[in-house]
Amino acid sequence: MSSTVLPPRRRSGMRRRSARLGWAFASPALLVVAAVMIFPIVFSVIMSANHVQVSGNGFQLSGFTGSNYSILLHAPRFWHDLEFTVLYTVFTVAVEMVLGTLIALVLERLTTGRGWMMALLLMPWALITVVSAELWAYVYNGVYGVLDAFLGDFGVHDLNVLGTPMQASIAMAVADVWKTTPFVAIMVLAGLVMLPSEVVEAARVDGANGWTVFWRIRLPLLRPALAVAVLFRILQAFGLFDLPYVLTNGGPGTSTESLAVLGYKVLFNDLEFGPGAAIAATTALIVLVFCLLFLKVFRTQVGEQED
Repeated sequence: MSSTVLPPRRRSGMRRRSARLGWAFASPALLVVAAVMIFPIVFSVIMSANHVQVSGNGFQLSGFTGSNYSILLHAPRFWHDLEFTVLYTVFTVAVEMVLGTLIALVLERLTTGRGWMMALLLMPWALITVVSAELWAYVYNGVYGVLDAFLGDFGVHDLNVLGTPMQASIAMAVADVWKTTPFVAIMVLAGLVMLPSEVVEAARVDGANGWTVFWRIRLPLLRPALAVAVLFRILQAFGLFDLPYVLTNGGPGTSTESLAVLGYKVLFNDLEFGPGAAIAATTALIVLVFCLLFLKVFRTQVGEQED
């Protein structure tokens, strides 16, 4: 039996040709991505640093200035919306991670019907956020809503759920958790299925109970799956727009106004394109810095765990 081994020079030449062929196939898609994503981002950053005038002929940039960011950083409304967005993100992501992990643990133990349960579980996640928000708006409606009718049987009437800042914030969080917890559950379930069963069985043979096995062995091994779920959810939650815009339009007042809703109102209601672009750029920068810090901490912890 004989085998042919290519010389190193020929192998490197084949790799280069393969790489060029790959770039040739990928370049049309990359050009489309550059046109629909990269160019708007660059143009938005340029607008955020310029005074933008809108006329019948379109946009007109009247010179580089940092006044948009100065106006933004001195606006109490921006800081209020930033605080609300951060608190909302932390609260909803924490609740979703706990509930999603519990649901994943239950699904893992199912021997029959897991596929059907996963399909039912994904239905809220599959709904478009605007449709989901309209559904919850009907539930929360104080006149003909489902929640009002249900509470009416217990003597609670005329409960305006979206009428006060605290109630509106909780109502939004409930709607968000209902929609996005299935995503976390599926991510965690995928991580649970991939765990090495030998390690868990060895711990049980050594006398570890279920809680110890989960807390000391399974949870540390689940860190990659949990990190991906947290990262995706933070990116989504920090860009919160559809839910508050449909449910409360940022109200009462501006109590449930996220940074995305603020940017939309400044851009399209006030037609202040410079400050609106500055809000978008600042939000993107905050998310980018957080993601980089999160990944750095995660890699450090994984490295320590492997050592």
